[in-house]
Amino acid sequence: MFDILDKYKTQDHFFLTPEQDLQKVCNAPADKSGVYVIYALKKGRVELIYIGHSGKVEKDGSLSVGKVGLGGLKDEIINGQQFGKTPAHIAWKKQMTRENIEALNIYWYVTHDAGYTDCPEVLKKTLLRQHQDIFGIFPKWNKAV
Repeated sequence: MFDILDKYKTQDHFFLTPEQDLQKVCNAPADKSGVYVIYALKKGRVELIYIGHSGKVEKDGSLSVGKVGLGGLKDEIINGQQFGKTPAHIAWKKQMTRENIEALNIYWYVTHDAGYTDCPEVLKKTLLRQHQDIFGIFPKWNKAV
């Protein structure tokens, strides 16, 4: 659905079940910024439920790694606030149980290298707009921006 993400060479994904520790299974880099897309696996179906980002392009053109603990994508995925002020590693497990989600499939993309420096915040908004254009709404774990 998001062909725009194909250009990013540094990318990967991992699964998270309610029983697993997000801090142990997360394979996102701690020193890079980018975007991440979360799919829920439930009763044999797959649904995109969240689009997030870490880092931004500063006024001087440099890329900041991120705010939470300055640990890049990894830190944002694990400790970013979700559903209020709860760190994701706690909030996602509770929400997975509430919604009977069997697993999350979390894809991440580093949006900068020697060839480009794409602002993760702008890319996230572009992805949210694309999702809204196709489905008429944002992914259910995203708030309106």
